[in-house]
Amino acid sequence: MSAATVTGDLGDGTYRNPVLAADWSDPDVLRAGEDYYLTASSFGRAPGLPLLHSRDLVNWTLVGHALERLEPAAAFTEPRHDRGVWAPSFRHHDGRFWIFWGDPDHGIFQVNAPSVRGPWTAPHLVKSGLGLIDACPLWDEESGEAYLVHAFAKSRAGFNNRLVGHRMSPDGSKVLDEGRVLVDADLIPGWFTLEGPKLYRHDGWFWILAPAGGVATGWQGAFRSRSFLGPYEERTVLAQGDTDVNGPHQGGWVRTQRGEDWFLHFQQSGAHGRIVHLQPMRWDGDGWPVLGDGGSPVRVHRKPDLPEQPPARPAVDDTFPGGRFGRQWQWTANPGEGWASQHTGDGLRLGCVRSDRVDDLRGVPHVLTQRLPAGALVVEVGLRLDSTAAGSRAGLVVLGDAYAWIGLERAPDGTARLVHRFAPATADRERDAAHPVPLAGDRVRLRIEVTADARCRFSYTTDDTDDTSNSTDGEGPVRLGPEFAATPWRWVGALLGLFAGAPAEAEHAGTAVFSAFRVTTP
Repeated sequence: MSAATVTGDLGDGTYRNPVLAADWSDPDVLRAGEDYYLTASSFGRAPGLPLLHSRDLVNWTLVGHALERLEPAAAFTEPRHDRGVWAPSFRHHDGRFWIFWGDPDHGIFQVNAPSVRGPWTAPHLVKSGLGLIDACPLWDEESGEAYLVHAFAKSRAGFNNRLVGHRMSPDGSKVLDEGRVLVDADLIPGWFTLEGPKLYRHDGWFWILAPAGGVATGWQGAFRSRSFLGPYEERTVLAQGDTDVNGPHQGGWVRTQRGEDWFLHFQQSGAHGRIVHLQPMRWDGDGWPVLGDGGSPVRVHRKPDLPEQPPARPAVDDTFPGGRFGRQWQWTANPGEGWASQHTGDGLRLGCVRSDRVDDLRGVPHVLTQRLPAGALVVEVGLRLDSTAAGSRAGLVVLGDAYAWIGLERAPDGTARLVHRFAPATADRERDAAHPVPLAGDRVRLRIEVTADARCRFSYTTDDTDDTSNSTDGEGPVRLGPEFAATPWRWVGALLGLFAGAPAEAEHAGTAVFSAFRVTTP
């Protein structure tokens, strides 16, 4: 079974969390008519700001990205895995879709478009400054005023645990004042790392839904005030309780066309990053939101009262028609010339880009990545190394703070050899995980078996046809090297990646061609 077909939809009117079983970090959601759209953090990868679509809040597909390249462009020519787009907010106002986010090194940006499918404007800097993160706008239909709230990253600002609010120009282009602290969580006993605010107007109140307590151990808070400037009263509305859903927080509230309220949030899940859960939401007699089952996360629940939809998940498989790669793929930095080329056949043709960082893929910008789906799975891809340059290589990588890859390398004598290499988190370069295997040809099919707890077993066959179950001599895949435990980055889950490269030299190094990338469940 393809991993792309595994959803949270149980097919009997109920769903199981997570509804998005991959690293769709810091989600925010909106409704436009009968359609629901979600975006998430994309950090330093390009394109950024993924755009997901659903009609039932359970089954989602990836329909595009709102950010073709990160700005300022010069800051993202090299990988910046923990920088870039943090915790975006998604809104629909005045006939346009709006996304605001904070870049901790540059400030608060926004893009907007008449349709989710674009065209999206170029990133516009709304407020510059260090440590400004998790920005969210509000256009108040009652007063006609526009507002902006954001949090702070302690690593840049020197402090955190507080939320600041601004009046904002109605066109979303700038803030109109110096800002005022709306919530100082240092004054709330037991609260720390308050961040990720989402700003709403409901039932005569200004609402800020914001998490605290850290991504792995925290909770979801709600704040309300009759005035945007406060004072705000607070309440914890979602916490782990007796469940196994750690740190349930940071997400967005959406009301369906049939009047139901739902809340999408993430759960930190090790190498799989921040997976997304859907919680029912209601309002108690005092007018406060109640999430999940009385404030605890649900695992299985009835689906929203919405038209039935076919099972769907963001795509993972790819045959690379015409050399084009699917929407699920992102570069680890702004893309450059010669990294990928289109052609008349199928297969992804990657240039063996020359680099002095070829022995450390964490610092290489031309790695094409997608999220590592949660659960046990098997990843397979065909590879042909067309480069004749000594030291050129290409392969399939599980990329994180530590990484491991399997692929082909051109030896000094011109032959191709199968290599498996890894780099611990503390190392500045990779080393062999197994002895290189000489090959008679330059084709191979690569395979990684991933367990439910993200342990990876690497193997290969010397038959790169679409029949992935047999090698040329009729035997199964050949196991290579020890088991590798996938690891996340600081804020990002582990990534599956394809790459081609060569040591730094003057001449062109040729290409590598990947075919039939597939992710299946065992």
